[in-house]
Amino acid sequence: MSDDEVTGLLSSARKMQLATINPDGTPHLVTMFFGLAGGGEIAFWTYRSSQKALNLARDQRVTYLVEDGEDYFELRGVQVAGVVRRIDDLAGVTEVGKLIAARMPDVPRDALDAYVAHAARKRAAYVVEPRRVVSWDHRKLLD
Repeated sequence: MSDDEVTGLLSSARKMQLATINPDGTPHLVTMFFGLAGGGEIAFWTYRSSQKALNLARDQRVTYLVEDGEDYFELRGVQVAGVVRRIDDLAGVTEVGKLIAARMPDVPRDALDAYVAHAARKRAAYVVEPRRVVSWDHRKLLD
């Protein structure tokens, strides 16, 4: 995929598969909602005591996958390996929470704002700094 196509997929999606590294070296894989930070990087938040937060405190490396499509010739995706930058200050965590909430159109804005303000107190936020990007688009196989 071109850079613009990668940006388009990341802009239109709101969930990713996020892999961190457990203490025994196995992957810890979870589905996460995400937002896009100012530079287009993936940003997410989680409870400070979650397994992924514990893993990231020990090893900042992550891989995430954003994918789309149901049938073989519709499949497309972006996989990014990178390192995270942790955000702990309340204003920064709240900002990431707002980025994520803004991508949930089915929930009333006032309810999201109240939720973000409440949840931010218990969470840490992260921005992924990409190191390697791999993408594919099976829709192009028909060309």
